[in-house]
Amino acid sequence: MRVWMMAAAALALAPMSGAMAQDADAGQRVFNQCRACHTINQGGRNGVGPNLYGVWGRAAGAVEGFRYSAPMRTKAGEGLSWNEANLRAYLTDPKAVVPGGSMSFAGIRNEQQLNDLLAYLQRASTAQ
Repeated sequence: MRVWMMAAAALALAPMSGAMAQDADAGQRVFNQCRACHTINQGGRNGVGPNLYGVWGRAAGAVEGFRYSAPMRTKAGEGLSWNEANLRAYLTDPKAVVPGGSMSFAGIRNEQQLNDLLAYLQRASTAQ
């Protein structure tokens, strides 16, 4: 009985451990707020922001034909690439990662939405 109670307590506390599950389908809904400026389909057009297909693992400022801000070009020259940590920081507070950049989005404050969006970006930017 004691072992069962300890196991039940551990399971009850598991969601509080800091690791939140990622849901790419929910992330697709979060991405709807990005669609005003970005596309994510392979071969898609650039809009106000660059097409995000292939963003996962791509060097910053690398979309052909998109006119990046000077601060983004500087960060790209410094070696910024879009891995999970950098995307997480950028999507939380774009101006903290690229001060003076042109992205007008204030950032995602909800951690679950951020996790879901990252899962969607990874899935959608590498889909064939």
